[in-house]
Amino acid sequence: MPVPLYQAKAEFFRMLGHPVRIRVLELLQERPMPVRDLLAAIDVEPPNLSQQLAVLRRSGIVTASRQGSTVVYALAGGDVADLMRAARRILTEMLAGQNELLEELRQVGADAK
Repeated sequence: MPVPLYQAKAEFFRMLGHPVRIRVLELLQERPMPVRDLLAAIDVEPPNLSQQLAVLRRSGIVTASRQGSTVVYALAGGDVADLMRAARRILTEMLAGQNELLEELRQVGADAK
């Protein structure tokens, strides 16, 4: 029995639900990067990064290629970068709305004095 689309989407977003994985995807939007550069940019132990890269690789979101003894990771396609930009826009809008609410609460608090 095939998995319903909504369940596949939930599993996809669950796979993205780790801060190290998100940071890797953000970094790879800029350019393909060797593991050593990812380690330098992310404050995480090498085994943890390796584990998170394996999850992303198995899901097909990133690709890995070997250049000599160096493994270089890249986004598998432009859609992932689009998704990361969309997430940034959504979060920006959400936080802007919270800032507006906070300012309104401050105004009401100041008026009550």
